[in-house]
Amino acid sequence: MDKIISQWQTERPDLDVTAMAQVGRLSVVSHLFSRQMGKVFAHHGLNAAGFDVLATLRRSSSPHALTAGELMASMMITSGTMTNRIDQLVKAGLVMRKSDSADARRILVRLTPKGKRLIDKVVAEHVENQAGLLEALDESERELLDSLLRKLLASVVP
Repeated sequence: MDKIISQWQTERPDLDVTAMAQVGRLSVVSHLFSRQMGKVFAHHGLNAAGFDVLATLRRSSSPHALTAGELMASMMITSGTMTNRIDQLVKAGLVMRKSDSADARRILVRLTPKGKRLIDKVVAEHVENQAGLLEALDESERELLDSLLRKLLASVVP
């Protein structure tokens, strides 16, 4: 990033490229973090999308079941994307579709015992991996980063 910023400062000294440096660094960190987290998911035969569905179901109350609409709202994705994710996880035996006992018109997506065992294992490794990604920062720096990112996120989320 420093080289890119230096080049812009040389070629366009009239521009303040401070934000470009900061946004660029955030983008690079995000990409590298995603790649590192993806390794943990791939080790268990998952990708980030599948992990997201399983984790969303797991953190919901027992029996760890939600409608596709509830999953979509939680993950902010389209219905077609959600259907594809669920289909893949059904094929892998990690979730099942089941009629809601309270309303047979509603279909719930529920973790299977296999899916619950897998997500419990993967999420533990994921949390450990994420902690490792932040180990360059001490506790006060992580708290400051969290506060700043929360503020930044609130400013861009509609």
